[in-house]
Amino acid sequence: MASMKTELKKAWQFLRSTEFWRMAVLWNLSIFYSYLLLFFQRFLSLSIKHRSGTSYSYERASSYTSEDVVPLCVITGATSGLGAAAALALSKRGFYVVLAGRSRHLLLQTMSEIKRQNEKALLKAFQVDLLSVQSILDFKNSLQLWLQGSKMHPSLQLLINNAGILATSSRSTSEGYDQMMATNYVGPFFLTQMLLPLLKNSPSPSRIVNVSSFTHRCVFDVQVDEDTVCGKRFVGLDQYPCASIYEYSKLCLLLFSYELHRKLSLENRSNKVTVVVADPGVVKTNIMREVPTYLSRVAFTILRLLRLLQLPEDGVNSILDAAFALSETSGVYFFGGDSRTVKSSARSYDTKLAKELWATSFNLFLKSQIAIEGGTSS
Repeated sequence: MASMKTELKKAWQFLRSTEFWRMAVLWNLSIFYSYLLLFFQRFLSLSIKHRSGTSYSYERASSYTSEDVVPLCVITGATSGLGAAAALALSKRGFYVVLAGRSRHLLLQTMSEIKRQNEKALLKAFQVDLLSVQSILDFKNSLQLWLQGSKMHPSLQLLINNAGILATSSRSTSEGYDQMMATNYVGPFFLTQMLLPLLKNSPSPSRIVNVSSFTHRCVFDVQVDEDTVCGKRFVGLDQYPCASIYEYSKLCLLLFSYELHRKLSLENRSNKVTVVVADPGVVKTNIMREVPTYLSRVAFTILRLLRLLQLPEDGVNSILDAAFALSETSGVYFFGGDSRTVKSSARSYDTKLAKELWATSFNLFLKSQIAIEGGTSS
């Protein structure tokens, strides 16, 4: 009874917050708008395809490998939900899947479950905490050592930045970053920078898939200074703007993806690294675990009745569409499954904003590298 009263009190407090109504109204409008785009494209694409031969869907590649090289994939947030579903699907497609997560216990548990469903799965697990720059660096070093010791090709064919959280209270990392910004954007940016040499070293085309969200459409005011990007701006506020920060982190991931796509497109390489974004839509995962239980249950029930809620094994299709799109596909936003794409928000295509965000993020990256080197030398 006491626990029930506590849960009801939490639900009532959250229900009265601005962030709840932002999620209840704006997030639902955003997902409906995304499906509305698909609806219109369904009718427009036939005439466009007839006239120009182009379409809003992308054919999946039949092969991802080069001769004698087993394709290697790294998936963050691989111990549950979409990450675990993607790991299983990719293992069935012949990938050597590296599961990256914080909990050793959950990593082993996930590997065991994948092996149960696919005895031939090639799996390796590494502990990595995206909240810690040192942990990301340790992961990169451990991955390289493992590649050397296993006599595999020293390269990476696919990186899926899937990890994400929806925190309802303010928490900081050891570097002073907001935990949600660190997990959803700053950590993936740092990890991508560190693994980029392995991706570029691939003998076949390689790819980065960043998992974003339709909620990015709710962002109207964008600041890309260091305090905002790393989340220090949100520390000490009377009410933690959890919904706004989540939306902002997903927009940052999009801006970063498109800017990295532009930068890589300028490189004169035979086997290019491509960057695509996947939006799974609404999926029943652990992402809502910090939202009061009663409210999350009601939300999932309504979304299920509206036929918007997917299980991870269905929601993962957008990620797989992005991963297996033809090698020349880059800088696009996969949504809705069936290899379909839509336009993300107009703000996500702002090249000036993307360049500013890149400069800020890369400066944070360099600072963290210097801090680690300084700590090591001392």
